[in-house]
Amino acid sequence: MARRTPAVMRALDILELFMDGHDVALSPADVGVQTDLPRTSVHELLTTLASRGYLDRDDAGRYRLGVRLLQLGHAYTSQFDLLRTASELARTVAFETGETCSVATLQGSEVFYLSKVDGQEPLPLSSGVGKRLPASCTGLGKALLAGLTSEQLHALYPDRVLPVMTPHSLRAFDDLELELTAVRAMGCAFEREESTMGTACAAAPIRDVTGQIVAAISVALPLERWDASPRSRWVSVVQDAAAGLSASLGHVESLGA
Repeated sequence: MARRTPAVMRALDILELFMDGHDVALSPADVGVQTDLPRTSVHELLTTLASRGYLDRDDAGRYRLGVRLLQLGHAYTSQFDLLRTASELARTVAFETGETCSVATLQGSEVFYLSKVDGQEPLPLSSGVGKRLPASCTGLGKALLAGLTSEQLHALYPDRVLPVMTPHSLRAFDDLELELTAVRAMGCAFEREESTMGTACAAAPIRDVTGQIVAAISVALPLERWDASPRSRWVSVVQDAAAGLSASLGHVESLGA
């Protein structure tokens, strides 16, 4: 295994101190306490990082993140391919679980499918790559709608009428609002025969660096297999997958989240 460079590791430790807040300013003493580095080393590292634009020093001698990191972040997001990454993730989840995995984004009051990978047993789902379905009828859609404010949600359904795909689809707007409240609390959405009879699914939101929900991932399976295993299993599958892709987009889970 290649040897890690101690000076680089210490510089990265310092930069990562600034990830815990939106307006973090640290003095050299703060950095020394939190990294347990000698004062001389802290001074040298801070001076070097500031000289390269990775930190800014204010008049009080405190440091904040510098513009160079914003430029690096922009370079990363410019080359990040959500479609490719989502497709690779869906293939991985489908292979590991043997069940159908999909990734979608929200377009108006509909979900737009970026990727869908069948499991060992293809399901007769209404979804497919490039297709759109009513968001209120799908687990993916509920996971995405949960990221909207009350005002945004009402704007999508001004007449408070929900589209219906099966006898089990949500029909009352009030019921949708209640379910979205539960989705926000749990971090996971569910569907049971609301878009396709005989199937159920779990879905979790994918967040970007700002914490906004930009996509969602789901696992769908026949009811007999859904009912035969604890729901917590599928919650873990989609939440872990969503967390991985969210991290790729720069999202950092807050403590206690």
